[in-house]
Amino acid sequence: MRKKIAVISLTALLAAGSAYASGYRIPEQSVNSVARAGAYIAHTPEADAAYYNPANMSWLADRGYLETDLTYLHLTSISYRDNRSPLYNGDSSSENFLLPTFFAVSPRYNKFRLGLSFTLPAGLSKEWSQPYPKTFAQEFTLKVYEFDGSVAYKFNDYISFAAGLRGIHSSAKVASSGTIATGVKASRYMEGDTNEFGYNLAATVRPLANMNLSMTYRSKVDLDLDGNAVLATSAAVPGTPSTYNGAGAVTIPLPAILAIAGSYTFADRLTVELEYDRTYWSDYKQLDFRYPVALTNPYLAGAFDAAIPKKWEDSNAWRIGVQYDMKNGFILMAGFALDKTPIPDSTILFDLPGSDARIYSMGLRYAVNNKIEVGAAYLYDTKDKRNVANAKVSGTFDNSAAHLFTVGLNYKL
Repeated sequence: MRKKIAVISLTALLAAGSAYASGYRIPEQSVNSVARAGAYIAHTPEADAAYYNPANMSWLADRGYLETDLTYLHLTSISYRDNRSPLYNGDSSSENFLLPTFFAVSPRYNKFRLGLSFTLPAGLSKEWSQPYPKTFAQEFTLKVYEFDGSVAYKFNDYISFAAGLRGIHSSAKVASSGTIATGVKASRYMEGDTNEFGYNLAATVRPLANMNLSMTYRSKVDLDLDGNAVLATSAAVPGTPSTYNGAGAVTIPLPAILAIAGSYTFADRLTVELEYDRTYWSDYKQLDFRYPVALTNPYLAGAFDAAIPKKWEDSNAWRIGVQYDMKNGFILMAGFALDKTPIPDSTILFDLPGSDARIYSMGLRYAVNNKIEVGAAYLYDTKDKRNVANAKVSGTFDNSAAHLFTVGLNYKL
């Protein structure tokens, strides 16, 4: 299937709305990870270890594990108040999504375990209907689906290592329309999809039976997109076309992620995990759309052909998660995280008006019997108010937040 340049939108949107501070990532993909604010790398006792840390599959009991989860994601409306004129003000639409995930872990094959997962690790949807914001982002929608297959090898009772292949499918749509100069309007519409591949690595060391020290790495994936774009301007310049309908290309990074975590279980009841993760957003230097022919109309070229600086920075997140086993079938969980934005003031726009975030979460699991377990979790992601002054934005973004409700079912073969 031919990829369409529409994935231009993928530019600033490889993630779930501007709900997350770290660019367009969605770190939380299961009941456990939502309940523990993403602090879920070192201690992963369920089938979702296949995604979060496949090395930990080695420590699971010798049976098969299956898990399916469903997350309801609500993104609040973001307000923008311009310092220059109320005519530039705007409020984005609120959005609602359902995100299904699936995880599976095989029984042991000598020292090996196999894992499969289906997740939505990134994505975005942002819509503005007011005249000034929609000039840049009338609609930006991106969906990213990831299919992982991993193999874990248990060297001994202290060390496990895993490696896997990531298959990524993404689809996107972008639309914008507005005034780009006095009396001059411009619009674009693009949509499309692409398939790419990457890899993941994981390792866990257990110096004590109740302690895990873990590291995971997910590779950078360049999304090389090509397809079609429809562009138009109201400016008629003699000798140049005021529309373009044809091929185009753009490359956008899905950045590498390094996570380092440690967990300790006290008295076989209380487990505490601390995690640090770094997302290598500095690979996102610019957004450069390419066409097989020159856009000779200067207004079309100025609006849609010039490389757009991004200059994102590597970002850090610090997470803590706890879980308490009540020994009556119930396990209680909670978490907190600080997540830094990679987007500098100089390049922030309406497609992804991110800022630093604080994340609060809680949840529980209940073992119905020795095979079936159910769970539920809630996460609240609140973002700081952000005052911005650059060439295109001069004002304040506020009221950005996300609510996640997740339910899940685990089955042990």
